[in-house]
Amino acid sequence: MTPLAPGEVRSTCCYCGVGCGVIIETAEGAITGVRGDPDHPANFGKLCSKGSSLHLTARPELRSSRLLHPEMRTGRDMPRARARWDEALDYVVRRFLKIISLHGPDAVAFYISGQLLTEDYYVFNKLAKGLIGTNNVDTNSRLCMSSAVAGYKQTLGADAPPCSYEDIEQAHCLFIAGSNTAFAHPIIYRRIEAARAARPGMRVIVVDPRRTDTAREADLHLAILPGTDVALFNGMLHLLLWEGLTNPAYIEAHTEGFEALKAAVREFTPKMVAEVCGISEADLTLAAKWFGESPATLSLYCQGLNQSTAGTAKNAAIINLHLATGQIGKPGAGPFSLTGQPNAMGGREVGGMANLLSAHRDLANPGHRDEVARLWGVDSVPAVPGKTAVEMFDALRTKAIRAVWVVCTNPAQSMPFQGAVHEALRNAELVVVQEAYRSTETAWYADVLLPAASWGEKEGTVTNSERRITRVRAAVPPPGQARPDWEIARDFAHKLEARMRAGKPTLFPYDTAEAVWREHRDSTRGRDLDITGLDYAMLEAAPQQWPFRQGDTQGRARLYEDGRFPTASGKARFVVTPYRPVAEPADAHYPFRLLTGRLRDQWHGMTRSGSVAKLYNHAPEPVLGVHPGDLERRGLQPGELLRVESRRGVVHALCAADDSLRQGQLFLPMHWGARFLGGRESLGVNTLTLPAYDKDSKQPELKHCAVRITRAALPWRLAAFGYTTLGSAASLLDALAPLLNEFAFASVVLMGHEEEGVLLRIADDKAPSPQVIEDIDRRFGLAQSDVLRYDDARRGVGRRVDILHGRLRGVRLSGDSPQLAAEVWLKEWLLSGEPVAAIRRFLLAPTATAPSGFAPAGKVVCSCFNVTQTQIEKHMETLSATSTDRLKALQGALRCGTNCGSCLPEVRRLTQAAAAMA
Repeated sequence: MTPLAPGEVRSTCCYCGVGCGVIIETAEGAITGVRGDPDHPANFGKLCSKGSSLHLTARPELRSSRLLHPEMRTGRDMPRARARWDEALDYVVRRFLKIISLHGPDAVAFYISGQLLTEDYYVFNKLAKGLIGTNNVDTNSRLCMSSAVAGYKQTLGADAPPCSYEDIEQAHCLFIAGSNTAFAHPIIYRRIEAARAARPGMRVIVVDPRRTDTAREADLHLAILPGTDVALFNGMLHLLLWEGLTNPAYIEAHTEGFEALKAAVREFTPKMVAEVCGISEADLTLAAKWFGESPATLSLYCQGLNQSTAGTAKNAAIINLHLATGQIGKPGAGPFSLTGQPNAMGGREVGGMANLLSAHRDLANPGHRDEVARLWGVDSVPAVPGKTAVEMFDALRTKAIRAVWVVCTNPAQSMPFQGAVHEALRNAELVVVQEAYRSTETAWYADVLLPAASWGEKEGTVTNSERRITRVRAAVPPPGQARPDWEIARDFAHKLEARMRAGKPTLFPYDTAEAVWREHRDSTRGRDLDITGLDYAMLEAAPQQWPFRQGDTQGRARLYEDGRFPTASGKARFVVTPYRPVAEPADAHYPFRLLTGRLRDQWHGMTRSGSVAKLYNHAPEPVLGVHPGDLERRGLQPGELLRVESRRGVVHALCAADDSLRQGQLFLPMHWGARFLGGRESLGVNTLTLPAYDKDSKQPELKHCAVRITRAALPWRLAAFGYTTLGSAASLLDALAPLLNEFAFASVVLMGHEEEGVLLRIADDKAPSPQVIEDIDRRFGLAQSDVLRYDDARRGVGRRVDILHGRLRGVRLSGDSPQLAAEVWLKEWLLSGEPVAAIRRFLLAPTATAPSGFAPAGKVVCSCFNVTQTQIEKHMETLSATSTDRLKALQGALRCGTNCGSCLPEVRRLTQAAAAMA
């Protein structure tokens, strides 16, 4: 293992489920840098744009965004005040006990997170189910992975992805469905790129309604209509049977239920499937041929399959294809669900969901409940199923649940139908929020805020998508009075035990995270995820995959190689998967299909990634993607503000032409919550989404809903942007967030690269009071006497321009839309840092035309080195038509794609376009 320098600590990235190893660099008690761990088998030293910027989220200047001490209020109308730890926990104990005595244990609930460590998860699960006696403990993993869990259990018998990342290098055909891997799992995509370069014969098929970066680079893109995945997979199986590309010997020896499925897919003819899915019969046939003829086919899939009312069926249908062709249990083959969060796997392992118990035991199984009761030393584990995520907040809204404890997640941004979720939090008798950051949308509703340790400050373990357990290590102590999540849960449990189990031994005898992990390990004995052969010392040496039983010398990279499955018969089960359309199809009243998805450089609700300005540069602000034909047909222009309305609510957003979509489809990234995209009617993107969920997995259909769009009738506009002298840019963003709901539309984001600034947009039906505008000016440093200014009070027009040392520092433009015409070039000029001497006479003019000779930098492609599309295109023009390796020449000159590599698909596309024009 590569030796570390003084002040360096090995740990794990806290973003997606790839589970990349990182080396954290520290100096004087602060995190100063991060790089990929070259010895970690998940990433071999590579990091994506988000992971390589992790140290920037731990900067001392962002301390104001952290929750540093407990806060509480004893009345909903009272402000929160600083409290001692004992005081806050004692208060929560009293409130919980009162609610339980009046309404029973199921009147309280815990909503936890796939970003917790396994040890954190374990203690909260035991607290709810073992001590309090309620199964109302669920997780935001319900929103991303529960359909994958249900699909694996229905078909293979256990929640266990059977593959490893090394299978990517050994696959002959990659079948990527419902995953923009290039954006959502960039390090996995780097492995795909390397595998294709090493083996040019590898085929890549991508199934996605949008022509994403992943789809653009595929050998075959099946641009199916939203929600038609089951029809596609059933149609492929129909063709595999017709063409004799199934594996009858494998089916006979290792599976059951095939005859029923074979009869069910008979109706999924190529003609019918092509019509339902909106693709050609030829492409459907080619996909089935490549899948079936390949010596090894590996499927990679994620939220496009999972986040659906048919999510479990989609997962089962793709697994059916692998079982029918014998494409499982061998190198380079198998159905591989890519996990969304860093420890969604670990949470499932310890039973941290409303329908699970420790070590993949099922809550509905009386024998499993008895086993866990004995392990924990309690009389019983409750049999009544717990409320899953959507059900939990519905119950909170109707007061069937009275108190909720939210840990390390932000349901007031991430849950569907935000109007109902915010109503639930308002209706709750008690809201406890355990969080590292004080500014989340959920924290707005907290009666008690408990400060938690964050990345770089915690000890424990996580499990990634390939079942690999990695140690997470603390590099610095938590700030203020923040504490590890498991410790907070343990101390609350001790206080609760004193009232509920007086005189009995504690159920929570843990003094270290390792002590918690050892109990979890012992609970896995004899289970599919048996890790009784592991200890912390072995994990200190290297990450390990499960199962890792006593006597094993290494974990198992690949499951089911012997054709035996953890079912009653030992055989895998085919599942009949009927096709059902999306829960809310487009109609005459809501004619557009809104799709949601990820940005390349942001993650989830942006609580962490949203504190780094350069991570906004590739996608600078909330934008609604619209097909160019739909813009033209409706007389709309890119950059216009649109009103987007579903049956649940309204969001306003700027629009942009998006040729990755079909006509009739829209795209809005899922990250923008009410802190970034707000308004009087809006609570962020999930204002629009619907809470309908899969009957088996209870996972909601977050990917699709029906909407209508119109031009926003909001004539008064404001744009303010620049650098602040009042603390960090992130603290200014947090300070501006409460203003957003005062207007019909408002958005606020960070901008910049080396120096960080803020961009605020507002639109309303009339100008606000002068005091509101003065407050905005003050926050941007535009209220001083030496600022350039222009006002026309009668028309509600105003302009402010701040210059420092001959360069732009801040701008505010307000009035009707034409008054903001100069915003684009002024913002570009400010970000460029160019002197303003030559353009002073233009600074207060409402002109959209930039001064002569000024060329806008254009869209940022490479966030690491701030390389724009304009720079790339200009450099390509300097290369001769005979240049053979244009990408290499470009990278040598501009360095784009040479650090994290997240921009490589886009850079390649630009170089290929330039080569075609040469």
